[in-house]
Amino acid sequence: MALKTDLTKFEYLKNKIRKSNLFNSSYRIGIIGAGSWGTAVARVLALNGHNVTMWTFEANVVEDINKNHINSVYLPNVLLERNIKATNDPNELRRCDFFVLGIPTQFIRNAFETYKFPVKDKIIVSLSKGIERKTLMRVSEILDDVLHLKPEHFAVLTGPSHAEEVSVKVPTTVVTASPELDTARFIQKTFSNAFFRVYSSDDVIGCELGGALKNVIAIAAGIIDGLGFGDNTKAALITRGLAGMTRLGAVLGAKPHTFSGLSGLGDLVVTCNSKHSRNRYVGEQIGRGKKLKTILGEMKMVAEGVQTTESAYSLGDKHKVELPITEQVYRILFEDIEPIEAIETLMTRQSRHEWWW
Repeated sequence: MALKTDLTKFEYLKNKIRKSNLFNSSYRIGIIGAGSWGTAVARVLALNGHNVTMWTFEANVVEDINKNHINSVYLPNVLLERNIKATNDPNELRRCDFFVLGIPTQFIRNAFETYKFPVKDKIIVSLSKGIERKTLMRVSEILDDVLHLKPEHFAVLTGPSHAEEVSVKVPTTVVTASPELDTARFIQKTFSNAFFRVYSSDDVIGCELGGALKNVIAIAAGIIDGLGFGDNTKAALITRGLAGMTRLGAVLGAKPHTFSGLSGLGDLVVTCNSKHSRNRYVGEQIGRGKKLKTILGEMKMVAEGVQTTESAYSLGDKHKVELPITEQVYRILFEDIEPIEAIETLMTRQSRHEWWW
């Protein structure tokens, strides 16, 4: 309760920003996916004066949002604004000005092929943080493959932003990237307010990879926590994990400095340390001796890092990029080696000169 009380001092800032005409338009915005992060972003947009329609195939979630103004399945105890409604009919999104995509990466292709969302010639803002299995595509590439989406109609919104905190107005800073910087600036302006600050970028590859690859390192961080290791180990993991992310990103066309920003280091730090991180939780349970299949079977929400580990491992192999931490996480998840064996392998690798990537 102290957190909510402290946040009241930010309300006057929000009102001051409104009066300065930062928000000079009201949009009809469709959010595809009604998980915790999609719901939190819906609240950000609703508080900025926009009308939000959330789509989900889960009828109970639709009813809960429309009747009770709460998403008790994915984001309980957070009251939603009256300008947020929900539907399981894609046709009800046809009047939306632009869209926000909050579906886990591995389900995006099937969802767009199945439900035929009315997104033609509309901007799509991706919240998803993953790499598709087998195709090794980022979200922008999946959408281009399925929809032939124009580059200027795509943006990614990413960074250190747990839904549980954003939904109660904890000050948060993220980055949006689009190949067309004007699109990124439009998203920046539309989403920004006194508790949700948005930076702009044109490095879509770097921002997408940062958001996806950090989940692999977060699983490793959880394993460290589950084994009872300390701050020294975690700090080493974050530092060298970031080096690996940057190394792969540079080969795939990202700007290396992007990984020192919000979508890289920022998201990596929060995901490796937070109690809210589903990927860190998966790793922690593995470190405590549970099997992956059991852990995932007990979870309601998706831990994107599990499938991303497989994709990242394949990307490293395909492009001949050394990713020692990713390789060991892959071996733990999919080859069932003991975590302590993986750590010993990392610690006894050939000595070398430190280089950032």
